[in-house]
Amino acid sequence: MESDCFISPVEPFSAMLAGKGLELTRDHTQIIQVNTGFLCNQTCGHCHLEAGPQRREIMGVEVMDEVIAYVKRAGFKAVDITGGAPELNPNIEHLLSGLSGTARLITFRSNLTALNSPAGFRIAGLLKKFRIAVTASFPSTNPAEMERQRGSGVLDASIASLQKLNELGYGKCGSGLTLDLVHNPVGPELPGDQQAFEAKLRSGLVQGWGISFNRLFSFANVPLGRFRKNLEQTGVLARYMALLAGAFNLRALQGVMCRGLVTVSWDGFLYDCDFNLAAGVPIGGLPVKIEEMDSPPRHGSRIAVSDHCYSCTAGAGFT
Repeated sequence: MESDCFISPVEPFSAMLAGKGLELTRDHTQIIQVNTGFLCNQTCGHCHLEAGPQRREIMGVEVMDEVIAYVKRAGFKAVDITGGAPELNPNIEHLLSGLSGTARLITFRSNLTALNSPAGFRIAGLLKKFRIAVTASFPSTNPAEMERQRGSGVLDASIASLQKLNELGYGKCGSGLTLDLVHNPVGPELPGDQQAFEAKLRSGLVQGWGISFNRLFSFANVPLGRFRKNLEQTGVLARYMALLAGAFNLRALQGVMCRGLVTVSWDGFLYDCDFNLAAGVPIGGLPVKIEEMDSPPRHGSRIAVSDHCYSCTAGAGFT
């Protein structure tokens, strides 16, 4: 099913797949992504959810309990906690403690600046206690680039959080505490070579601040939410969509994250991914609440697509 809320200047993604004799279906779903809400301390220019300080959509304890129960009965191997800034959800400790021991891997996505406070550092301590991996947004060591995407003062706050995480053992060899970083281009362009950027970033962080991390992931920005509005306002939406569509990669399609992941929103509804959540396209095109599911989404079931899917299949894609 294709959303009618996303008007694209390129061939519809679903039509492109059909023309190539392709379809997007689920493999075995082993990851559940939990979006704890849209409240965030930043208003990043690339945010597909338009998260920010004024957003009040946050996951409550009742939905968190449903998430915990679903993880247990469905046997997910991994849990991916995201937002907004999940650190700002007042119930986040309840979710972290409830999920402890339920999956082989639990990952916590942070914008880093939300960790740079007494409350944030306490949550960092909980992450260590429960052996939860951290995936952190860090586009650049260049202050101008960082602030252009994420706001004034973000670099210093992010560095402070990375240093704190290193002090706790995150990103340190042999600690078993994983610290991965995520890079998104500042503007409407595809990310460059991931290995080259990782080497550059690793060198910059070590030399500048003595910071270490495990891996870097580079992803294209998705034309939804605040990023799409910026593209429209600057008149480059058509060019960016053409860039994404022109970089379609069959191998990226085969490895997109939605084939093995399901997202639950702050209010308990299921989506094929966080981008479909932002676009308002429910799982398989039909509204389903988490308490209605006894198992992961069925292997071979069709994934709802829209034109923002070009982002995940461009170049190296989202894996």
